[in-house]
Amino acid sequence: MKVLVTAASKHGATAEIAHIIGAVLETEGIAADVISPEAVEQIEGYDAVVLGSGVYAGHWLKPAKEFAERHESALRELPFFVFSSGPVGDPPKDSDEPAEIDAIDAATHPIDHQIFGGRLTPSELGPFEKLVIKVVKAPMLDDRPWDEISDWAKEIANYLRAGEREREEEERKRIAAITAATTSVVLS
Repeated sequence: MKVLVTAASKHGATAEIAHIIGAVLETEGIAADVISPEAVEQIEGYDAVVLGSGVYAGHWLKPAKEFAERHESALRELPFFVFSSGPVGDPPKDSDEPAEIDAIDAATHPIDHQIFGGRLTPSELGPFEKLVIKVVKAPMLDDRPWDEISDWAKEIANYLRAGEREREEEERKRIAAITAATTSVVLS
């Protein structure tokens, strides 16, 4: 089993989350490729996809939105998980969902969408970003919940393993039915 983990990240914080998700999947025995959305040409060959994006002013970053649009039909056919990263301060609420999530949900039917806290580092922000942060009084901190992120990645691994076991059981039943039919014909 192989999973594509891809995340649009403006200053690297969301990409770090993607790398942690990929690393946890690997420790759970599931191969994972962590690639930026712009670098993904096709998702053929993957058994599942995790897509994330940093959230700025309530919106996903363009590379994540374009990835979801470009691979919409294929994502509907795979186990697909989504995460957003960006709010800092108070724990994320449903109202923190990016504007694009409803459309992505309707188009691709992800299994789950998680909102994780983000990171604001003054040295990485431009003058306009610093002004916006000052106006909205957002705290400058790293609010990413690493334990929750790791636990979510483990839940993804468990979901994928359960699906794999179901597919293996269906294949065993199919082979048993073919064997029984073949044996019946040979004995007749």
